[in-house]
Amino acid sequence: MAQAVKDIKMTLEEQLVLNLCESELRGNALVELSKEIVSVYPALSPPTLLASAATRACNALALLQTVAAHPLTRTPFLKARIPIFVFPFLNTTSEAKSFEHLRVTSLGVLSALAKAEDTKVVKFLLKSEVIPLCLRIMGTGSELSKTVATFIVQKIMRDEVGLQHICATPECFFQVASVLANMVIALTEQPSTRLLKHVICCYLRLTDDPRAYTAMQTHLPESLRNGTFDNCLRDDPAAMHFLQQLLDKLAGPASVDPHPGPDPVAGGAPDPAPGPGTGGSHGGPSQTGPSHMH
Repeated sequence: MAQAVKDIKMTLEEQLVLNLCESELRGNALVELSKEIVSVYPALSPPTLLASAATRACNALALLQTVAAHPLTRTPFLKARIPIFVFPFLNTTSEAKSFEHLRVTSLGVLSALAKAEDTKVVKFLLKSEVIPLCLRIMGTGSELSKTVATFIVQKIMRDEVGLQHICATPECFFQVASVLANMVIALTEQPSTRLLKHVICCYLRLTDDPRAYTAMQTHLPESLRNGTFDNCLRDDPAAMHFLQQLLDKLAGPASVDPHPGPDPVAGGAPDPAPGPGTGGSHGGPSQTGPSHMH
């Protein structure tokens, strides 16, 4: 009997996958996936989420990742505001394995969107207050969740709208810079090459803004300057190159070209593992920022 029930559930999941491939059935499939996700909300606070429920929600989220990643479904996915459904999982703080699995898989949905480097996606993520959520996870999450969250912020900054948003005011900039600096401190104690690479690339992109460039000439963590991470980066020549590029750039005059060059992380998003609101200081890019960021 138990096997029969399992077979039925597998059939339903497989049917949802097939329905996502059909434009006429895709809407209903997304509704069913959303119901699966919402059904676990009551177990988030207080944290009573069972591993089996978390697994079902993660399976639904994994399917949403495919919708977010595909160029033909990405825009309708945003218009339906489906990414909002993952925010409650990102707001959780429980260190239980089931919660961490949900957070990482939810970040994977946003990562699939951000990887497209589409200005429409960036504007949606900024309006939805994704940056504060990612910054909190970058400061408190596991290595994997920190890595995916940092990748999302990096991709947002790759877009000119995202960079202008972060550098629009000293408050926004220093909130991001403070989190990055704390991550560097933590990485001196527990090195992670892949996480450090994303942190370095965030710093490197920030140097494309003249105000941020000026601030980082005095605020870049000393451990990035003095060879502390040479051993950590020894087996990753690309990461070492990005660090040297950052140091060389900060040693020279400010860049006059505000536009990004080739993406320094061509390998794409880190593996997000198996399985709202608006307003605030990051609610949208300011039309006029400060003349400098001392």
